[in-house]
Parts: sequence; C-alpha cells; structure tokens
Amino acid sequence: MNLQRNSRLEELEQKFSELESRLEDSPEKEAISILHAMFHENRRQAGGEAPADERVSLESVANLYKTAPPMEGEAENEGLPVGVQAPDFSLQDAIGKMVSLSDFRGRNVLLVFYPLDWSPGCSDQLSLYQSELDEIEGYNTQVIGISVDSIYSHGAWAAVRGITFPLLADFHPKGEVARRYEVKRTSDGFSERALFLVDGEGIIRYKHISPQLHMIPDIYELVEQLQRLEARVESIQGGSQR
Repeated sequence: MNLQRNSRLEELEQKFSELESRLEDSPEKEAISILHAMFHENRRQAGGEAPADERVSLESVANLYKTAPPMEGEAENEGLPVGVQAPDFSLQDAIGKMVSLSDFRGRNVLLVFYPLDWSPGCSDQLSLYQSELDEIEGYNTQVIGISVDSIYSHGAWAAVRGITFPLLADFHPKGEVARRYEVKRTSDGFSERALFLVDGEGIIRYKHISPQLHMIPDIYELVEQLQRLEARVESIQGGSQR
C-alpha cells in the first residue's frame, strides 16, 4: 500500500512541476506554491507518511479561508443595467474547456462574479450555491462562477470545496469579461461580488452588486428572483398558446 501511495505521490509531484512551470508569476501561483509547501511540511512532521485519514488533510486545506486575511472594500461599480443584452463571452473552465454564455441559450444563467478563489467570502458564497444547486437548477438555471484566477487555481479550489458547477477563468486579458459587465475593480484587478441573472434569450433580468466586498448576496432574494423569472416565462408561453 505504501509503495502504491509513494508512486502516486511521485506521479502527482511530476504533474505539479509541469503545470507550475507554465504559470506566469502571480498571487495565484504563489498561493498554490504555498499550499504545496504546506502539504510537504505536514508530511515531514508526520514522519514522511501521509496522514492516516486523508480526508482530514483535505478538510484543513478547504478551511484555509477561515484564517485568511479579510477581503474588504466598498463597491466601485454598478454593473450593467437590467433589461440589456448580456455580453457573450468564451472562457476556459477548470479542465481547459471553452464555455460560452451562448451555449446555454434557452436556459437561464446565473453569472456569479466573485473576487478570488480561496478568499473568505468567496468560499462561503460558492459553497452556499453548491448546497442549493438542486433548487437553483430546478428553475431551469445554470450556475457559472467567474473570477480572474487561473484554471489551475479553479481546479484545486473546486476539488477541495466540492464545487461541481463551472468556474471560468477571466484570466487573460485579466478581468476582460468583468470589465464588459462593468464590475471590474480597477483598484484591485479583480471583480466586484456581483450576480447577473440572464434569461434564455440572453437578457439580464436581475443584478446584484454587493455594497461591500465581504457581503454575500441574500440567497432568499435570489430564489425570489428565480421564481419571478419562471413565472414570467410561464406567462409568455401561456400567452403564445392562446
């Protein structure tokens, strides 16, 4: 068993080294390198063996946000107005697949712009949507997270937080999609904490910009907006059948 574990660790180490060399110098790369170092220090202190319960190790990484520096600041942008066409875009998800807003035409899309992976509010916010994902999808709605982090950061963060909906990398040009939705914070280089609910025709039907970066949008208000959008669609469909 130990031989198999060591072989797997060596394989992952090699993959990590290959991926790290492809990343440009950035705070995201530094954060990933720190996590890598923390893992090895944990193994060293444990006598070179992986912890008996590997889930505990993953849990400790997943909860790093609880001791991270707070993310604070007033909103700097108002975002695109309700009623306009949502700008289309194509961004990579955590496995490198290109995802476009237009891919979901005919469904509602909840665009979740958030500042950064691994940060306190973002961890709680996306975990909340993950826990309520069945209900949100029940309103014919696809959840998509967008931040300026790289696909590698998204992949690691989604894995430890258990996020299953797409996380897209607005990485290069950095924050370009956030800029087009008028939610890019030029003072920080990342986006506001913002929601846009886009209907099946690509029209923005609801938006929310958190007045403070650390404030998570009200989930009950979001569900209410999903219900209103569903009622609107049903009303339009009912009228067209008469």
